[in-house]
Amino acid sequence: MPAIGFQPHDHSACVDGALSKAQAHCAALGLRMTPVRRRTLEILLAEHRALGAYDILGVLSEEGLGAQPPVAYRALDFLVKAGFAHKVEALNAYIACAHLGADHTPAFLICRACKSVAEADTAPAKGRLDDAARAAGFVIERTVVEAEGLCPDCQTDTKAEGTKAKGTTP
Repeated sequence: MPAIGFQPHDHSACVDGALSKAQAHCAALGLRMTPVRRRTLEILLAEHRALGAYDILGVLSEEGLGAQPPVAYRALDFLVKAGFAHKVEALNAYIACAHLGADHTPAFLICRACKSVAEADTAPAKGRLDDAARAAGFVIERTVVEAEGLCPDCQTDTKAEGTKAKGTTP
């Protein structure tokens, strides 16, 4: 699965497709997609960057869907457990799952400049990490892979700024 978040794509189709998959998944498993849960997922899907619980709570509160922190945290907890969202530990924030419905091990590519996040599928437990764990007698149950760097747009901005500083044009 390719990384989703940095390359151009039809964002409205991305959002609509994810919402449809989430709704179908809930129906198939008998899970309740409440208005607050659905709206929280919509908020996360609106951008390809991680949002904190209080960012989400601000939107929910403005829309009359709840003003107390447990409202956001319960919705986020549901979305994470259902596989519709992930917690990005480095940012203490949440992002909608880009590969909804697929069994995968996500890796998060976090832009240190603009804070956008792309989700890529990895299998760290099937490579060198698994070899090291096996040698130590350890069984990997869960991995969290987060890499920080610069997204393509911020790399371009940095290169352009560097070129301007040297007195040349890009």
